[in-house]
Amino acid sequence: MQNITVEELKARLDSGEKLHVIDVREPQEYAESNIGALLIPLGKIQAMQVDEIDDLKNEEIIVHCRSGKRSLTACQYLESMGFTNTKNVEGGILAWQEKFGK
Repeated sequence: MQNITVEELKARLDSGEKLHVIDVREPQEYAESNIGALLIPLGKIQAMQVDEIDDLKNEEIIVHCRSGKRSLTACQYLESMGFTNTKNVEGGILAWQEKFGK
């Protein structure tokens, strides 16, 4: 697992790069604010219910949450399931909002 900053992520999104970004927060948090990532709550990852991304094991997966803690845990779980290129968004959506607003 590696880390990625919100600045790096935004620059890559703004350039039109096709990224696999996963939000591991809960549905109500996602509804309040999101950056368009695929919602897979941490509990589903911990239960190994990741069918929608199972074919991405060798692709870069960028994971974010509210502050960076749940996404760190999610990256560790994904790696234990054979995902080879996970990135944790440092500071999560809080850092994103601080830098870029909603």
